[in-house]
Amino acid sequence: MRELLRAFLFFTRTERRGLFVWLVLILFVVVGGKIYRDRQDQATLTPDALEAQQKALKEYQAFIASVRQQETEEKQRWRRMWPSAPHKQAPVLTVFDPNTADSVTFRQLGLPGWMARNILRYRERGGKFRRPDDFRKIYGLTEEQYRTLSPYIRIAQTDTARPRLSLFLADTRVDSLPKLAVEKYAPGTKVDLNRADTTELKKIPGVGSGIARLICSYRKRLGGFYHISQLREINLDDSKLAAWFTIDTAAIVRIPVNRSGVNRLNRHPYINFYQAKALVEHRKKYGPLRNLKPLALYEEFTPKDFERMAHYLSFE
Repeated sequence: MRELLRAFLFFTRTERRGLFVWLVLILFVVVGGKIYRDRQDQATLTPDALEAQQKALKEYQAFIASVRQQETEEKQRWRRMWPSAPHKQAPVLTVFDPNTADSVTFRQLGLPGWMARNILRYRERGGKFRRPDDFRKIYGLTEEQYRTLSPYIRIAQTDTARPRLSLFLADTRVDSLPKLAVEKYAPGTKVDLNRADTTELKKIPGVGSGIARLICSYRKRLGGFYHISQLREINLDDSKLAAWFTIDTAAIVRIPVNRSGVNRLNRHPYINFYQAKALVEHRKKYGPLRNLKPLALYEEFTPKDFERMAHYLSFE
């Protein structure tokens, strides 16, 4: 065994010298590299280089701060739109009337507190939800929230004339009342949707007194119709009525947006309170409006809002 080790570890003089040189070179490289790095780390920067480095550091820190600020604002905006923290109680979906429901009911339906307060303030100022689609105009309510709640909206119908009519009918035999037949138009007849009164509307097959009054009432609120599909907004089947109507858009009554206040604008079915306020505030700050393009960046408006409102606003 000893002989084997001696034969394996035996080096000639030349080999020992070569091995020594290699060890010295390796040590020089390792130690020299470490010394070089230490000197580089300890080297002092010139004043200009130091100033440039500090300026770059400040710019980087400002950039990081702006990114974090944007993230914080986005999170806060999302929480305002629909708070949904895991620890909060799940919404309880139940039938409700937006004209009479209290804040507790709105909170149980999953609406945030600030939105419930806005609804109550809207009602205190005389606002009223006349049909389920009006609830869609609540500021901050998303389309998904509306689709979730719309099947549960029940708006009570109030008609002061009905009690008197019922008292009258109680003392009158139904068969004694005269039945007046309304003459109906022949197929192919065209009626101007923006100019026909209730008498003319009732001559259209399928249209009775109730539908005729509904069309006239909504036309008055709008200022006129610009498309037959708007009848869907009062739950009428426009496909069955389209053959009977023409629409003269010249009859539309437009709102002078540069001379109207918040209340006047808010009375229109397509303009909610926050949109009306944004229109007035922009006008006061930047001068008269010539079109709706300056409001494109406002979160209160959507492209669909602009498309509908353009038919009812004048910029004189």
